[in-house]
Amino acid sequence: MKRAENIIVGISIGDLNGIGGEIVLKTFEDARILEFCTPVIFASVKTMGFFKKQFKSQIVFNGINDLNQLVYGKVNVLNCWNDVVNINFGKNDVKIGAYAVKSLQRATKALKDEQIDVLVTAPINKHNIQSDAFKFPGHTDYLAEQLEGESLMFMVADSLRVGLLTDHVPVKDVVEHISSELIEIKIDIVYKSLQRDFNIRKPKIAVLGINPHTGDNGVIGNEDDVVMRPTLKNIKESGKLVFGPYAADSFFGSNNYKNFDAVIASYHDQGLIPFKTLSFGQGVNFTAGLNRVRTSPDHGTAYEIAGKGVADESSFKEAVFAAIQIFKNRVDNEKLMANPLKKTQRKI
Repeated sequence: MKRAENIIVGISIGDLNGIGGEIVLKTFEDARILEFCTPVIFASVKTMGFFKKQFKSQIVFNGINDLNQLVYGKVNVLNCWNDVVNINFGKNDVKIGAYAVKSLQRATKALKDEQIDVLVTAPINKHNIQSDAFKFPGHTDYLAEQLEGESLMFMVADSLRVGLLTDHVPVKDVVEHISSELIEIKIDIVYKSLQRDFNIRKPKIAVLGINPHTGDNGVIGNEDDVVMRPTLKNIKESGKLVFGPYAADSFFGSNNYKNFDAVIASYHDQGLIPFKTLSFGQGVNFTAGLNRVRTSPDHGTAYEIAGKGVADESSFKEAVFAAIQIFKNRVDNEKLMANPLKKTQRKI
């Protein structure tokens, strides 16, 4: 693990026809952010120059062809291609998807090689990135293959943190994916992430039920009684503060979520609809459980407003700050675990 100063933030540029370029520019137009990190945008000076002109940005880029040329305190752009890219805002284009993949792959390699400290990914289009060479439904699945560890989509916004047992799984297949083993794995990832990434020593975790009203004693499905409850009981007996299953329909509206350090939902919309309702524009998608730090904004490419200069960069900026803080927390945690009994000695 590296030092916790002058953190190098790698940025994959995402779908060039979406709002990625705009929100990246807007984020780093505030030069104060360069006091916390040194950004490296994985794209090309030509491409970023197009965005700069389109959105009338005053940013001065430091173009580089190798990460050894990086200049701290500047907005660096690593040339990942030399092409003049034909950008058509709002258009779903497989050629543009190929550039998004190229940016992601180059940034991920730099992350693996520790040439950058953290990765923040601008939004991609999950359809146009597909090819014979890249068959992943999104960032999380690709990074899970490339990096060490078990990945988990962890949505965070201040004290609100929502993890998922299953993420990009069709609703009709959710029950088939949920097992005692999966529940144990995901809870363990969340528990360790809360300790390592958020400095919470004894986390309290709530788990939402699979079925409406957690099955109503078997009337609306028996998965909560047969799978969920026994598994949570075993986990709690091991010493973890894990509670549930809770009925999802009233859990957030009653503010019960405020009593916990994290909430684990059974499937995508069960967790993300309330999360985005409560925090939209400020939320961050953090891939927990991996040996490297990756975050992203909590929204997509927003084709409908792309190129108009009206995109809100708040979530992307939060993703940058979250990545920096999580990296620092990991550095501190590593030092703590390396010297668990170390005490400060006073001179007498």
